[in-house]
Amino acid sequence: MDHKTTKPTPQAAKAPRTKPAEIRLNELMTAAEKLFLAKGVEATTINEIVKEAQVAKGTFYHYFSSKNDMLVALGERYTADFLARLQKALDACPDHDWLQRLRTWIEVSVEVYAQTYRTHDIVYTNHHHHDRSNQARNALLDQMLDIIEGGQLAGTWRVEQPRVVALLIYSGVHGATDDIIAAKANDRARFAHQVADACLHMLPPPEKTAR
Repeated sequence: MDHKTTKPTPQAAKAPRTKPAEIRLNELMTAAEKLFLAKGVEATTINEIVKEAQVAKGTFYHYFSSKNDMLVALGERYTADFLARLQKALDACPDHDWLQRLRTWIEVSVEVYAQTYRTHDIVYTNHHHHDRSNQARNALLDQMLDIIEGGQLAGTWRVEQPRVVALLIYSGVHGATDDIIAAKANDRARFAHQVADACLHMLPPPEKTAR
């Protein structure tokens, strides 16, 4: 009599019990940001952060050495998200319509900053935009400078000092948005349009600078 060996039936594939590292890290940072906005950085404990993120305390220390270390990462994420939103808006503009691209950069900058200033103020508490080492400012400034130099090459406008103009527009947009935030104004779209109008006057067409 033959005896057949019965093989165990393969179990259905189980879903992984752990999330991918990048998702777990993002959720941990999002939990911290939520608590920082609600309670303040100093009042928020690491225990509260890991509880909100539903992870073990060791997970926090796997990625960060302290809350200050996490704040640096939150600042980098904030800047990356800000740049991504600007770039998405620019990608929707015609490639060679430099006037529209500049107007879009200014108006979206006003809107995004006004929407996210509380997070900005948390991650950049001691990091002013005029600091020479401010990488966030430099990244945004480079994005603006690319537009101004592109319009210059295309003959849309002519400026003698593109970087100086980029600095003035960047600083002006940031300062003007701080003003509307302080005033708690609701019509941000109209305000952003007015800021863009004012900034565009700094970039005259070539014929206005002809000698």
